[in-house]
Amino acid sequence: MIKILIADDHPIIRKGLIQILQWEGEYQTSEVESGEKVLEKLFEEQFDLLLLDINLPGINGLEVLKTVKQSNPTLAVLVLSIHPEDQYAIRALKGGASGYLCKESAPEELVKAIKKILEGGRYISNKLADQLADNLFESKTFQLHEDLSDRELDVMCRIAKGHSLTKIAEDMVLSIKTISTYRARILEKMHFDNNAEMTAYSIKNNLISSV
Repeated sequence: MIKILIADDHPIIRKGLIQILQWEGEYQTSEVESGEKVLEKLFEEQFDLLLLDINLPGINGLEVLKTVKQSNPTLAVLVLSIHPEDQYAIRALKGGASGYLCKESAPEELVKAIKKILEGGRYISNKLADQLADNLFESKTFQLHEDLSDRELDVMCRIAKGHSLTKIAEDMVLSIKTISTYRARILEKMHFDNNAEMTAYSIKNNLISSV
């Protein structure tokens, strides 16, 4: 039996994914709701595949991916996200993910992606494949946030969502001083003057939802 760990902070999403996989009849699933729980569960049990959301409370998905690949480089990881592929897919794949899939995808595409990854392959959508091919022949417009580290991007998105530095420090298990340093770096790299500009940019570039 193939064991799959599902990491998402929304119970409805987790239950939906479990139901889809149960239809296939060959998967044994477990579920967790935070980045910390992912790491704890992987320490306790062996899994064949991790379905990983990016927007996890505490340690976000990209940070979890980095930690997981350092400790368990052979574990297959399929990143699921509400964000457009052009914003996070490349980061996820560079971080060691075996595939990236938007949550709006059909259940059949999820199953297809899982099967391909479990066979040792990588999975990206046709849309992302076309985008990567285009980038080989055309000069890609550089977006400022591409110069941010994964952690800086995470902090920027949390600030843009209205989280206080204190809450961000608590969620990420870091000091307020460290978060303030990240904020200062973000403002400098992005040429922002304040948090409002950070929020406007994040919404415009689909880094966070406007609702």
